[in-house]
Amino acid sequence: MSDAATAPAPEAMQMPPPGSFVWHELTTPDPEKAKAFFGGLLGWTFRTQDMGEMGMYTICSHGGRDFGGMMKMEGPMWDGIPPHWMNYINVPDIHASARKVEELGGKVCHGPFLATGVGWIAVINDPTGAVISLIQFTPHEG
Repeated sequence: MSDAATAPAPEAMQMPPPGSFVWHELTTPDPEKAKAFFGGLLGWTFRTQDMGEMGMYTICSHGGRDFGGMMKMEGPMWDGIPPHWMNYINVPDIHASARKVEELGGKVCHGPFLATGVGWIAVINDPTGAVISLIQFTPHEG
């Protein structure tokens, strides 16, 4: 996970209530193969955008609705990490949520960090070790 924007800008989504899943992201060494697979299997459509130094990011859509994205696993930060889907849950206060994760026996693995143009993200483990991300969207400026 990086500081680059990965999820869509908040104005592009109708915000579900806190505690809801809001974005699903695939990190894979072969996005083209993943697009062919999921497009063929589920009828998903894709559009790619340039994320600058982070490379290309693919937005996944179905029925005209954006629901997730995928990015290529490149570089040493991905060494030893298998391809995987990361799910993001909407929270109203990322810092309070991160504190509560620890209080409830979980662990904050990465963050909270600011994903420019999107909001604050924290990657966490629940007490059983399962990984998920929390996200607090910030208003789009400009």
